[in-house]
Amino acid sequence: MSAMIDGRQTGGQPAGEVRRSDFANARPVEVRRAIREGRWTGVTHGMARGHIHANLAIVRKHDAFDFLRFCLRNPKPCPVLEVCEPGSPEPVGLAEGADLRTDLPGYRVWRDGSLVDSPADVRALWRDDLVAFLIGCSFTFERALLANGLPVRHVEQGRNVPMYRTARECTPAGRFAGPLVVSMRPMTPEQAIRATQVTSRYPGVHGAPVHVGDPGALGIEDLAAPDYGDPVEIRDGEVPVFWACGVTPQAVAAASRPSLMITHAPGHMFLTDLDDDRLAVL
Repeated sequence: MSAMIDGRQTGGQPAGEVRRSDFANARPVEVRRAIREGRWTGVTHGMARGHIHANLAIVRKHDAFDFLRFCLRNPKPCPVLEVCEPGSPEPVGLAEGADLRTDLPGYRVWRDGSLVDSPADVRALWRDDLVAFLIGCSFTFERALLANGLPVRHVEQGRNVPMYRTARECTPAGRFAGPLVVSMRPMTPEQAIRATQVTSRYPGVHGAPVHVGDPGALGIEDLAAPDYGDPVEIRDGEVPVFWACGVTPQAVAAASRPSLMITHAPGHMFLTDLDDDRLAVL
């Protein structure tokens, strides 16, 4: 099982003897079935390659318009892929027949700004006034990075991507405000330039990096101590490359204290049925 250590979500281990590589070329529906049946509980990078991964944020209906406005004002960390009908856990546009209450390998439950639970599913919490948002995830463009010969260190090391709360504030909307969260992948400066070119084609899953180099410019004190995920090796000649991250709504939940928000556990994404090329632009 994945675990919480000092407030950070670790990569964790899948249930039984199943390995992430067993699902590398699986169809998303097969991955979701394995998750729903409890056969996979770990992070989802590298699974169902070629398909769009999504972050999850669920709020009560009376908060949904403010949250939508927050996403529209902060499209780098919160690019909206789909908004479900109130009370419906089925993302009909991205994965018809799927169930957002059961089809992610890990959830977080926030009440009044506090993380109160990390359940395996959220069926017991579901109610008719909940609205689910699916937000683009940078795991989607990692296939393109690898295809261009660029390193993705957390994949190499079998870890969850490191993520950090920054000192950079998002643009507020209604009751929602809080800090930007970023994910980090170390690269050489030359690789960072190519990674910027590659990922800028994917604005629906965070697009180009928001910062390259000095973590202190983002208010990050220690790259070895991410707020979410796992630390990764940074080799000689490499610099940290930071992308806006869909864990931002979780930092916003802590700062804004809505009565209820349900999210994915960091790194434990929803696998959609859509090809990642659907989000690529020229």
